[in-house]
Amino acid sequence: MLKKKTNGVARRPQRTGILSDIAEKSVDRRAFLRGSGLAIGGLAAISATGGTVTQANAAATATGKVDLIKSVCTHCSVGCTVVAEVANGVWTGQEPGWDSPFNLGAHCAKGAAVREHAHGERRLKYPMKKEGGEWKRISWEQAIDEIGDGMMNIREESGPDSVYWLGSAKHNNEQAYLFRKFAAYWGTNNVDHQARICHSTTVAGVANTWGYGAMTNSYNDIHNSKAIFIIGGNPAEAHPVSLLHLLKAKEQNNAPVIVCDPRFTRTAAHADEYVRFRPGTDVALVWGILWHIFDNGWEDKEFIRTRVWGMDQIKEEVDRWTPEEVERVTGAPGSQLKRVARTMANNRPGTVIWCMGGTQHTNGNNNTRAYCVLQLALGNMGTSGGGTNIFRGHDNVQGATDLGVLSHTLPGYYGLSAGAWAHWGRVWEEDSDWLKSQFAMTKDADGKDKSLQNLTGIPVSRWIDGVLEDPDNMDNPDKVRAMVLWGHAPNSQTRQKEMKTAMEQLDMLVVVDPYPTVSAILHDRTDGVYLLPACTQFETRGSVTASNRSIQWRDKVVDPLFESLPDEVIMAKFANKFGWADRLFRNIEMDDDETPNVESITREFNKGMWTVGYTGQSPERIKKHMANQHTFDRTTLQAVGGPADGDYYGMPWPCWGTPEMNHPGTPNLYDMSKPVSEGGLTFRARFGVERDGDNLLAEGVYSVGSDIQDGYPEFTMQMLVDLGWDSELTDAERRSIAKVAGVSLSDVEEGDVGNSDDGEAATDTAAASGLTKPSGEQGADEEVGEQSMSPFPSDFNEKASKINWKTDLSGGIQRVAIAHECAPFGNAKARAVVWTFPDPVPVHREPLYTNRRDLVEDYPTYEDRKFYRLPTMYASIQKNDFSKDYPMILTSGRLVEYEGGGDETRSNPWLAELQQDMFVEINTRDANNLGVRDGEQVWVEGPEGGKVKVMAMVTERVGEGVAFMPFHFGGHLEGEDLRSKYPEGADPYVLGESTNTAQTYGYDSVTQMQETKATLCKISVA
Repeated sequence: MLKKKTNGVARRPQRTGILSDIAEKSVDRRAFLRGSGLAIGGLAAISATGGTVTQANAAATATGKVDLIKSVCTHCSVGCTVVAEVANGVWTGQEPGWDSPFNLGAHCAKGAAVREHAHGERRLKYPMKKEGGEWKRISWEQAIDEIGDGMMNIREESGPDSVYWLGSAKHNNEQAYLFRKFAAYWGTNNVDHQARICHSTTVAGVANTWGYGAMTNSYNDIHNSKAIFIIGGNPAEAHPVSLLHLLKAKEQNNAPVIVCDPRFTRTAAHADEYVRFRPGTDVALVWGILWHIFDNGWEDKEFIRTRVWGMDQIKEEVDRWTPEEVERVTGAPGSQLKRVARTMANNRPGTVIWCMGGTQHTNGNNNTRAYCVLQLALGNMGTSGGGTNIFRGHDNVQGATDLGVLSHTLPGYYGLSAGAWAHWGRVWEEDSDWLKSQFAMTKDADGKDKSLQNLTGIPVSRWIDGVLEDPDNMDNPDKVRAMVLWGHAPNSQTRQKEMKTAMEQLDMLVVVDPYPTVSAILHDRTDGVYLLPACTQFETRGSVTASNRSIQWRDKVVDPLFESLPDEVIMAKFANKFGWADRLFRNIEMDDDETPNVESITREFNKGMWTVGYTGQSPERIKKHMANQHTFDRTTLQAVGGPADGDYYGMPWPCWGTPEMNHPGTPNLYDMSKPVSEGGLTFRARFGVERDGDNLLAEGVYSVGSDIQDGYPEFTMQMLVDLGWDSELTDAERRSIAKVAGVSLSDVEEGDVGNSDDGEAATDTAAASGLTKPSGEQGADEEVGEQSMSPFPSDFNEKASKINWKTDLSGGIQRVAIAHECAPFGNAKARAVVWTFPDPVPVHREPLYTNRRDLVEDYPTYEDRKFYRLPTMYASIQKNDFSKDYPMILTSGRLVEYEGGGDETRSNPWLAELQQDMFVEINTRDANNLGVRDGEQVWVEGPEGGKVKVMAMVTERVGEGVAFMPFHFGGHLEGEDLRSKYPEGADPYVLGESTNTAQTYGYDSVTQMQETKATLCKISVA
């Protein structure tokens, strides 16, 4: 339990399995280790399996050579540096990175224990298969052959979309990129990763507001905040080191901290103002705050006029949210929200921080857009100390998302259009017809053939429906028959009982992970399950992207332990088996037949990731930053002298152009106070130049030094021609552009101008917008006409008009735009109204499972609909009243001790000692009414029939009518201990029920994000 230990003794009222032999004793740390078999024989157990670990000799370690190797913590997204001490190939010790501007010599409990994650004895040690109900050790060759043959049989019978490739936020950038490319070569968009169920609504909401779906500033920039507004986030437990930066602002700026959360968290304990509100009412709460801002005229009117579109429509919706209505819906008093509004208005710039408490809802995209609108109204965007700071969960969930491990896009958020595939086909130098032939065909509504290459795949949140749903109701040609869970914890997903059924109906279940995860034991399968031991990230090398968009490099700490292999090697083995390894690695150097060179993979995605500026961060530049962390300022993140002078730490994307262009990275998105060449930016012109006759481009504002002193659309080759800037392209850039444009090189002389096809086609050109070359420059506007006279074939101008900054593989268009201090993606207004979403203006909608039946008529959910290949229920669930039998709201969240599904952290003895029981928090009044005592075992049951047996924690942390459970546990199912089903020696030290067994159906209307923060339950004494 999360209770202070008064004597250093862990309380243990209930134990199972590995700890049962000491269940009745008071146990200190030493006794715990003895009882777990760790203090004696741990390394001997490793060596008995044929592993490479040897016991370190203390004398030798003290006198022998010790290498210090920098890596990055593999837990949350802060990006803390870990300095490993390695002697004779053995990781003997670690320290936090004192030079790191992110963690400043600090670690949380998880970071301080990552050495055990790498060499922990509970890891998978060799490939295994389940046969006749027993786990059997097999070789890698047998595993790849059997799995590969089975998959190719499924592909032949049911098509490539019957195999689901589920990737990982634990992969480094190179592995993530290779995984998405691998799925493309297999021929499916049924590929996804954890971002779908943690921040997909953030990406969708934020990207569709101002251009990019990422954290806009940095942890360090919060030092400059004058107010800190946290909603649906608990950084004190989820991202503990981040709190160093928040508290610095609180202390040095006297910045008030406002925490809005249904639960009084450890973060709320630091708050100047704590707002408790009903789960699932975020939009109503934010509109209640904005009501006071608009009512008092506290909004930034000039910022809105020049840089925001649609705020008038927002005001119309906000007008409905009077203090009385807000309190009726959210429970938060109007007087308190007025105080919050005044605090935010009087302390600018302020930052807004959110996490999964805001995203995991059926209307999660509405929540994230409402948070954005709040910042736009206050003028807190594009400024140091402001912005929306979205703390990502896993160590590389930002990078894996950027690299396209998603069912709806290719790397760099290019989408799945024909142009997007053409762009990546050019990067890969792949035959487009061959690549298309790898995908299945289907019929559209008119009965015409269309390729599944261009259709979104099934998201990970719904993979179980890909197995269980009738194919006649899906856009998937057949059911999902094989599931590959590659670095994914299934207990982090809702509807666990249905997941068990789905797992049992698969032809094949493949788990690739350093630890077996709940995937190994949730089901009752007796065969068809394979466990493949992947390395940890400490046994390979590569780049990883922190939440603030900075890219860091992990060096390999130790060689792969046991029989584990790096993920990129496992992918190469499968590619060889499938017969297209030569294509997949055509332009990637190989260290040997099955070992792709990691730096070569980095350089390949550098060639194609123009959209988000993953092009300027070469391996050499990233490594240079890691080696010189001490030269970077702790607040600005800019290097002060040294080899990286002027760069921002980790070159936060976008880092424009090629590495040779030496762009420093972009510390704060949309900050016009800096020139673009020095890390400044405008809002992205992503949504056209007008809407309903209104101008969507910025009005009379622009970044420092811009030669276009007004709003402008995204840059295309045609725009360069119209401005007269095309002559600044080099010969090499011109020829590259001509090649991409499809202009025959035989028709183009050296020095001629050319351009390309579009991946995301430009919607407008400079000419269409009335742009001309700035009159202040030498050479009048008539020169634009001269420059437009091209020696290319007659169809060149037509092709060139669509070519843009995203698909020019030379980077020339970006380089020339930035030479004139213009943002390659244009200069537009943020849009407060997203006309392409189900709710253009964010509105409150009651959760599917709500106990406020009085509000359903006023704030109903959506009608049932079909998207992401699957039918999705909304109104058909909400019409039923479950609240009489299931009266309490159930929500979930994180603990400081564990991370994600918890398999690796619950397998870590240092962390397992700290938190040994799964529990539910119940308010004191509710507990007394239910006859529940603190520490007692209770049943928590959801309205879909799933139930969990857990310990009760009676506390005022949660309000009346609300129950909270952490989501890191697994290994129990509805009261049954499943420890015996793990492979011997690979069971985590701590097991427990998964909250998601009791969680219910519910998915966001744009991204299919799962609903975990506002369902219903009932609680009874066990």
